[in-house]
Amino acid sequence: MKAAGGFQKPHGYFKGWYFKQQNGTDTVALIPAFHTDDCGNCSASLQVITNDRVFHVDFPPQAHEASQKELPVRLGKCLFSEQGIGLDVQTQHCILRGVLWFGPLTPPACDIMGPFCCLPMMECRHSVFSLFHQVDGSLSINGREYVFENGTGYLEGDRGVSFPRRYLWTHCAWGRNSIMLSAADVPWGGMCFTGCTGFVYLNGKEYRIATYCGARLLYLSEDTILLRQGDLQLKIQLLKSRAQPLRAPQNGGMIRLIHESAACTVRYTCSKGSRFRIDFVSDQASFESNWEERAAP
Repeated sequence: MKAAGGFQKPHGYFKGWYFKQQNGTDTVALIPAFHTDDCGNCSASLQVITNDRVFHVDFPPQAHEASQKELPVRLGKCLFSEQGIGLDVQTQHCILRGVLWFGPLTPPACDIMGPFCCLPMMECRHSVFSLFHQVDGSLSINGREYVFENGTGYLEGDRGVSFPRRYLWTHCAWGRNSIMLSAADVPWGGMCFTGCTGFVYLNGKEYRIATYCGARLLYLSEDTILLRQGDLQLKIQLLKSRAQPLRAPQNGGMIRLIHESAACTVRYTCSKGSRFRIDFVSDQASFESNWEERAAP
């Protein structure tokens, strides 16, 4: 398997992208990835998660092609790029067809990891490629048609060795706005610290939320996060889960089972001084959590 950048990645490595698109009622997330386990076995995969179903497609390593840039990436006859997605998959259990076109992506002002992107030997590095973009086109997933006309898109990715042992992640878009937050235990240099990173993209302006910006996690559980960063306060509560099983990397191999709700009910409450106040409930939020309830440090 040829890794992005044109060279073979060392054993125990993964790289994946998360393409999320939604219309007024449906959410479809596509997760192409390639992986090399700690025994040197290479493989590639595509996971598809909708409001109520999950599909997993395995590809041989030679079916994966990546450019020297982050995108495009090709899996078999499927193409994932900054301009859109083309799907053409037929297996015994899954038939995927369709084309999606993206409007201009909205990249963050700087790397979502901030100065942590420069730290060596990080277990997992998170990226955000588009805070918001328009999606048009249609997908057929096992005979069900998903049509996106002036739909909403979001694009992020992860790379490294393993997903964090404990973490919480959520994303939600409303109108032309979006919010994302990720909190995780981060092992580094023989120590472990709890960090968070994310953003509020509101009325065309990005507000960064992160440990390196002074964010302090006040409370964390499997369904709730509360933090403060200066005059910014944020509370996120999972109200109704629709969690479905996904595969996740552990030492490069896709052997860990996690659960994600691609479209569930979440309440977001956020304010920043007199600049803005947000308080709404969405039933098309995405939420993923593997966190024991405890007071945050």
